[in-house]
Amino acid sequence: MPLELVPVRCLTDNYAWLLHDNGRTALVDAPEAAPVLAELAARGWSLDQIVLTHHHADHIQAVPELVEKTGARVLGNARDAARLPPLDQPLRPGDRFPLCGEEAEVIDVPGHTIGHVAFHLPGSAMVFTADSLMALGCGRLFEGDAETMWASLSRLNALPGETLVCSGHDYCRGNGAFALSVDPGNAALQKRLAETAAGQRPCAPATLAEERATNPFLRVRELADSLGMSNASDARIFAELRARKDRF
Repeated sequence: MPLELVPVRCLTDNYAWLLHDNGRTALVDAPEAAPVLAELAARGWSLDQIVLTHHHADHIQAVPELVEKTGARVLGNARDAARLPPLDQPLRPGDRFPLCGEEAEVIDVPGHTIGHVAFHLPGSAMVFTADSLMALGCGRLFEGDAETMWASLSRLNALPGETLVCSGHDYCRGNGAFALSVDPGNAALQKRLAETAAGQRPCAPATLAEERATNPFLRVRELADSLGMSNASDARIFAELRARKDRF
């Protein structure tokens, strides 16, 4: 059985993610303590693990309070340990470790930050991508270049299509508007945005197959002709799309 997945809305537009199975609970990223603690209390869950995707404050700032109140162990990228809260279990890309009793894999996804990682749970068909691959978009390139981010997105895009993509923010309105501006004839995109606007579904999570059909940053080859870049490499097309989104 897949792990139970609970999205927790934090701050203005952040997602934190709770995972639960057989009395064990894990949290992916810690933007804000109060909503997480409230969700735990409502469900009668204790918190055992906190896994961190990258060092930005809106993903780690609640760690001290959550550790103090729950005693949870903290896991994160050993290569970025100097910028993360103290780690009880340093991880490295390629590592496999138990998360709520299920094997999780650490995937290297630099670009938004150099130390950004994602967590893939093949048994539950989930991947936690934070600010790398995002719902209908991708993160800004604060510490990496376009080639680095394209390699990261390609790594994630190689996962099975049924994988549920759990990203770090609800940027659906802005990401969706940009996606429509470069892919206006995409019926799957129009349908997804209409359902989200009508409250029929949340912005995230979505399957990787759905992101492939609606996310312009995974559709670089499909958009090459309309961008006038038919002969350009995928990485170069991605760079153009990311630059356009930065100006959008």
